[in-house]
Amino acid sequence: MRAEDAFPARGIARRPLPRRSLRLWSVRHARALAAVYRGFERVLRGAHPLFARIGYARLERPVARVELAVKSALFDCRMCGQCVLSATGLSCPMNCPKGLRNGPCGGVRDNGHCEVHPDMPCVWVQAYAGAERMGAVARMGEARAPIDHRRAGLSSWLQAARGDVAS
Repeated sequence: MRAEDAFPARGIARRPLPRRSLRLWSVRHARALAAVYRGFERVLRGAHPLFARIGYARLERPVARVELAVKSALFDCRMCGQCVLSATGLSCPMNCPKGLRNGPCGGVRDNGHCEVHPDMPCVWVQAYAGAERMGAVARMGEARAPIDHRRAGLSSWLQAARGDVAS
């Protein structure tokens, strides 16, 4: 199964070309946005008892919809269910046309743009710039597991509330 086919199965359509203006703004402001998210993550973890009482299964759909609205606007999020924005300078690797999650391909152009979409800055060049701003360049070297497409459309915020992810 192709990665593109997994997303519509959850009702999340993949756009042919990403909106770049806010995504690039988010990378430029990565330090501030990362600080905001760390605070938000503390709130999410503090809400774990309430979320557990309500039931994570009940919360999944409404929280995922809000998360999609926020993260698609800021990061062109694809709701892969395995968010690694904190390790990639707030540049979502799912925006890479080749779907590379562990670094750039060998086709990055001299101007730092993508070989597939020449008008698009390479996601990984942007990731490095954002990681520098966040002071998280060392995290860029962490190997990321391949995407588990069964998790597409699931909320990474609820995973953070449960403590299932390390941000």
